[in-house]
Amino acid sequence: MIRLNDIISEVLSYHPKANIELIQKAYVYSAKVHQGQIRLSGEPYLSHPLEVAHILAQMRMDVVCIAAGLLHDTLEDTTAEPEELKELFGEETANIVDGVTKISKMHFTSRKQREAENVRKMILAMSNDIRVILVKLVDRLHNMRTLGFQSPEKQREISKETLDIYAPLAARMGIHNLKSNLEDLSLYYLEPDVYQKIKTEVSLRQSENKAFIQEVKDLISTKLEEFGIQSVVKGRPKSFYSIYRKMVDQDLTLNQVYDVLAFRLIVNSIKECYEALGFIHSMWKPVAGRFKDYISVPKANMYQSLHTTVIGPVGQRMEVQIRTHDMDRVAEHGIAAHWKYKEGLVSSKTDEKQFSWLRQLLEWQQSLKDPDEFLDTVRMNLFPDEVYVFTPRGEVKSFPRGATPVDFAYSIHSDIGEKCIGARINGRMVSLRQQLKNGNIVEIVTSSKQHPSKDWLDFVKTPRAKTKIKQWIKSQEREESIVLGRNMLEKALEQERLSLTSIMKSDHFSAIAEELSFINAEDLIAQIGFGEVSLKQVVGRIKTKLGVNPEKPPGLVSKMLVKLRRTKSHAGIKVKGVGEMLVRFANCCSPLPGEPVIGFITRGRGVTIHYQNCRHIQKADPERLVEVSWESSKENVYLAKIRVLSLDKKGMLADISAVITKNNGNIMQADIKTTMEQKGISHFTVEVENHKHLEDIMKGIRKIKQVLTVERL
Repeated sequence: MIRLNDIISEVLSYHPKANIELIQKAYVYSAKVHQGQIRLSGEPYLSHPLEVAHILAQMRMDVVCIAAGLLHDTLEDTTAEPEELKELFGEETANIVDGVTKISKMHFTSRKQREAENVRKMILAMSNDIRVILVKLVDRLHNMRTLGFQSPEKQREISKETLDIYAPLAARMGIHNLKSNLEDLSLYYLEPDVYQKIKTEVSLRQSENKAFIQEVKDLISTKLEEFGIQSVVKGRPKSFYSIYRKMVDQDLTLNQVYDVLAFRLIVNSIKECYEALGFIHSMWKPVAGRFKDYISVPKANMYQSLHTTVIGPVGQRMEVQIRTHDMDRVAEHGIAAHWKYKEGLVSSKTDEKQFSWLRQLLEWQQSLKDPDEFLDTVRMNLFPDEVYVFTPRGEVKSFPRGATPVDFAYSIHSDIGEKCIGARINGRMVSLRQQLKNGNIVEIVTSSKQHPSKDWLDFVKTPRAKTKIKQWIKSQEREESIVLGRNMLEKALEQERLSLTSIMKSDHFSAIAEELSFINAEDLIAQIGFGEVSLKQVVGRIKTKLGVNPEKPPGLVSKMLVKLRRTKSHAGIKVKGVGEMLVRFANCCSPLPGEPVIGFITRGRGVTIHYQNCRHIQKADPERLVEVSWESSKENVYLAKIRVLSLDKKGMLADISAVITKNNGNIMQADIKTTMEQKGISHFTVEVENHKHLEDIMKGIRKIKQVLTVERL
């Protein structure tokens, strides 16, 4: 079993001035709280945190991280409390332990590659310190090394999770050794027969490969030395899992996998990397399409190297990687290789440029005292536009940042989205506008009486939700527009002494719809109601189809019909080119006969009449405006509202009423108030014939001696 002195010796080898007291204190505390606990292997439980801390020390991590490694299971498996850890070991150490504990409590049953990727992203996005992930990965590595004491079913479950979640996380962090170890250990339990075959084949070739590797290393070293390039050449068999993946991806048997050897050239500069590549290609023939330049274009995890595959001395394929010493350190240990930035031990301009992203994260971590603030900063820079949440069954779903329960509901099914009335996040009811956060467990509450609202479009983020909401709204408006369009067309055809019913029964209307590029007659009628198609154009085409002469003078009967229609025209308004149809007056401006007006074709409510200079009309879609005019009629009356400001004098209401009655007006409603300044404010709703009639009434009221102002509302 690893001892505390082994860990301390390892730390002092790369950081002589390290604060060893923190590690010693963490060891004593961990031993105390884990006392009496035994692992399945029969070893004391303390052996596990000691192994984790030792691996972290071998990765050259800082003291805080190693202390967290010793304490990483205390919150989950003992009576330790977060506040106690914070008080004893500092907030930084306590936060790392808390982060590892939260990840450990997340149980994944990844069934799909996409879901596994979402889980990996969520772990990264939820971690408030990169070291949380490093400790968790090392924890998983040691658990995989001791997995043989678990049941076969548990071995497969944990191995699958490791392969789906944790090995790719190690790759993303750029820790190659850790990634390879996790993959090989997972393969051992998931495909034991394949693992043993690969192991046996590699062992059989071992002596042969050993001699071949040495021969190639000597050839490369000699060639590079001739041209003054100092190098370290390493040769090794590929990992078992990488051989297995090649078999699966290329549908090969084990005997057909030839490039099981990989060589690594480590030189002093980037210039020498490219020079060495030229020498390798001059010695052996390169395989077409197998060259990759990760120096010019590094991977997202900061990995840099030149990769090429060549046909070796005995016709065997060999993979060759060429990199500098710094690149090699990063390739092996990834983000952990440069954790010494935390303690300011590296300051070269090359390193600062190459690892600026990591250095920036560490600077943020030091400068931002609020853990939540740092968490948000890391999230924004790792995955600026994504948030990851759970369904009640544990499935992970990805959404744009700012997404809401409505987006979540539509991602499940459009019926759930349409009937969504609320949501529970982590068991607590929230509004539909609540923004989702990483790690939320979201449950949708539905009602059969609920329908999508236009307001939802103001806060949903996903294209699916927006599209489905718009489709539903449009379908509702379409039904209203079909009713309106049919009404408008029916009235327009009546003026031409034609019947819509008989025309619909014939093929003429369907033919007109097809000519205008509509799928069917109903679509054409809906667009008439929407105001997108000219009613005059459609009526003209119908008359042409029927052979009706537009210039034919109307007979006596039709003249009488037109006269009757005009007498009964709605509200004394004539819509140009349409004839009778549904008309209503806008409440915002309440126009009166004699005033300049204009019509606005609504969706489902006919034509709304506005005063021509109404502020609402100025912002309206010009395509939906229609010319209208007043028709003289003594039968129609209109409501107008006026406001009268006067002195508070007895009998004032009687005087105003007398003027209105004298001018043939009719008071429908009156509201009288007296102010503190002894003034009276009167509001009247009056029936009038037209604008001039209202002006006459207002003029008469102004002549009353005690009246100060009269205005129309």
